[in-house]
Amino acid sequence: MNSIRYRIAGLVFLSITVTVVILVFLANYQMMLHFETYLSMQGLHGGGQEEAYLNNIHDSLFWVGAVMVFFGLGFSFFLAKGITEPLRRLGKAAEGIAAGRYGETVPVEQKDEIGQLAETFNHMSLSLKEAVHLRQRFLADVAHELRTPLAVIQGNLEGMLDGIVPTDEKTLSSLREEALHLNRLIQDLRELSLAETGQLPLVKEEVKLHVLAARAAGMLQPLAEEKQVVLQAEAAEVPALRLDSQRMNQIIYNLLTNALRHTPPGGRVTVAVRQEESDVLLAVSDTGEGIAPEHLPYIFEHFYRVDASRDRRSGGSGIGLAIVRRLVEAQGGKVTVQSRLGEGSCFEVRLKRRE
Repeated sequence: MNSIRYRIAGLVFLSITVTVVILVFLANYQMMLHFETYLSMQGLHGGGQEEAYLNNIHDSLFWVGAVMVFFGLGFSFFLAKGITEPLRRLGKAAEGIAAGRYGETVPVEQKDEIGQLAETFNHMSLSLKEAVHLRQRFLADVAHELRTPLAVIQGNLEGMLDGIVPTDEKTLSSLREEALHLNRLIQDLRELSLAETGQLPLVKEEVKLHVLAARAAGMLQPLAEEKQVVLQAEAAEVPALRLDSQRMNQIIYNLLTNALRHTPPGGRVTVAVRQEESDVLLAVSDTGEGIAPEHLPYIFEHFYRVDASRDRRSGGSGIGLAIVRRLVEAQGGKVTVQSRLGEGSCFEVRLKRRE
């Protein structure tokens, strides 16, 4: 970094020196020219006094130039330091990030290109810190989610080997459920990973969203009846959209199963499709337990659960809503949620029509 400072100072000093030398030379030349013209007009000839006077002027110009060069040297180092000091701080902060100290920032003291570079660096550093935090939390959540069913399976198998746990249909069915939960979790993690990295393949075609919604409601009727929940479709006919039908089915099923999971017996779940101006809206609402306001900003995050133990017992993987958001965004849409505690929730998927 010091070599850059010295090079900048050297270039500035060289520029100042050359400028001063040229100015002194031009001033000296003009002084001599005008002085000789003056002597000629006065009918005088250069003698000892005139020569001494010119020498004094030459000496004065020399010393003025020398002082200007001296101050130029100091100014060069001051200017070079002002340019390189922010770069030095950036380099030191970058070394900190390379050493694992994520989130290091530098002060933004200028409004020029270096200041813009510092702002961009700070934004990158904070984003990197957040990304590392999310990755660590995601890995911890995955480990936790895998540990629970694996512990159940391992404990039951060890009990069977020791003759403590009976090898009957009930136990085997429980083990099968845990294995299915693991399989669903792994599949969901794969889908989420592909969606978040933009590698999820989409096969777009003309899709009638109201048909998909009505079909999904029909397929989930047995589950709704088992839970003693009324499931109905209010799907008005809307124009066909260019979407991936398989992914849209996945979105609708995830939203409906999530609503059924959190709606008590005697409640109601409704899937509606309608057109709003240039958008097509898919809404899944329920009369379930609702979501507290403090939970709403995080409801689409990985493994976020309002009631973790209850959701795990009911078969949720904890990333169904995160997958919904990624799948909707991958198809140019937006998903939002509105909820009131004790009254129910409404998830809305808004998709743009392609004219």
